[in-house]
Amino acid sequence: MTKLTLSMIAAAFSATLMFAQGPGRRGPGGTPPDPQQMAERRVNFLARSLNLTDAQKSQATTIFTNAATAGQSIHTNMQTARQSLRDAVKKNDTAAIDQAAQTIGNLTGQLTSIEGKADAAFYAILTPDQQAKFDSGAGRGFGPGMGPQGFGRYRQGRGNPNQ
Repeated sequence: MTKLTLSMIAAAFSATLMFAQGPGRRGPGGTPPDPQQMAERRVNFLARSLNLTDAQKSQATTIFTNAATAGQSIHTNMQTARQSLRDAVKKNDTAAIDQAAQTIGNLTGQLTSIEGKADAAFYAILTPDQQAKFDSGAGRGFGPGMGPQGFGRYRQGRGNPNQ
């Protein structure tokens, strides 16, 4: 095959993959969702899974919006730290690798704390029946929390520490 043919095949395959991914977790216009949108998506899922009351939905929206807002600057710092790590790897700069890894670890700890506190506050508003349902796995499609990879990082069978 010619280089042109291979290039065309590669371009077509790449375009197919892009369109197959769809909008994903992006908001309107392809922008990342804001904290309110992330919280609403999570609460809608939890409401269906756990049969939340309107009062619980309102409380959960506040809890998860506050958590997402608190994590925004940490996510930005995480992106910067990951870029620093990539740059250090390319330069074989072991001291910078250690520094970036330590920064990523600290930021991950901060996000885990925010998530844990939000999850605890949410769990506290559930009835005993809802808690039992949640404990059995219902409502975990999006949780727990925001995590270093963003909203809904844990999926069933993919490292959920509560399973």
